[in-house]
Amino acid sequence: MTKLSKDFLWGGALAANQFEGGYDQGGKGLSVIDVMTAGEHGKARKITQDVDPNEYYPNHIGIDFYHRYKEDIALFNEMGLKCLRTSIAWSRIFPNGDEK
Repeated sequence: MTKLSKDFLWGGALAANQFEGGYDQGGKGLSVIDVMTAGEHGKARKITQDVDPNEYYPNHIGIDFYHRYKEDIALFNEMGLKCLRTSIAWSRIFPNGDEK
């Protein structure tokens, strides 16, 4: 079996729409994933016009990295990760989608 050098960089990657949480905080605007419901077995997810309080939107929370990033980074360290690639939702940078 091939052995990896001690300086090999074990890492991971996270996509904003799957991990961020805080969907309505920090000045973030709505994105398509923010109005996409959970769906069920045999029933597709649907996209609503706005956030409907009677629907469940799983990506509103994700893993809640927005609030728990310090704990999560400590866990990544415990797992031995040396690098981590993340993305940021464009709706955090351009909350209205039409900023100049």
